[in-house]
Amino acid sequence: GPSNSEGAGKVSLLKRVPALKDGDFTLAECTAILLYLSRKYNTPDHWYPSDIQKRARVDEYLSWHHANIRANAPKTMWIKVLIPLFTGQPLPSEKLQEVMEGLSTSLKQFEERFLQDKAFIIGSEISLADLVAIVELMQPVGVGCDIFEDRPRLREWRRRVEDAVGKELFFQAHEMILNIKELSNLQIDPQLKEQLAPVLMKMLK
Repeated sequence: GPSNSEGAGKVSLLKRVPALKDGDFTLAECTAILLYLSRKYNTPDHWYPSDIQKRARVDEYLSWHHANIRANAPKTMWIKVLIPLFTGQPLPSEKLQEVMEGLSTSLKQFEERFLQDKAFIIGSEISLADLVAIVELMQPVGVGCDIFEDRPRLREWRRRVEDAVGKELFFQAHEMILNIKELSNLQIDPQLKEQLAPVLMKMLK
């Protein structure tokens, strides 16, 4: 998301995080960063396959993801934790219900179009597509919206992703998301509240 820090502005022209600085080279946007790192460090082929059709499937999911899963899943965290933290006011429950309905539609498409009967999004091995998907889908879990509970196919896919990454690393990577509710106890600088509250509200539109 947006960052007002001077450091972020030096790394990313968009002043957004995440951002990458590799020597004199800087790069913004998480998907672009993942693809760059996978190419630079010659990662195992399953992450971003050399087979042109398998790679196209990863690209297909990443393109769909932005307007669907990413458009809905993170909003649960904003509605239940971040916006109340920065504005001092809880949002109406109808707003969360609206977001959850949109997310439910996206999850149905995710299961039927991308997962189908496969172990992972593009087949029998994990890829960058699965990593990008799971990070977004753990955000509702962190604020108490367990989207996996009543979706056995999705739940089994999550288990396979955990096993493929390694459970310890998986939970270490998602530690901040899963403990996001603890932010509600923080004392936020009033000036920072004034700066960020309108930005967060705008994200929900």
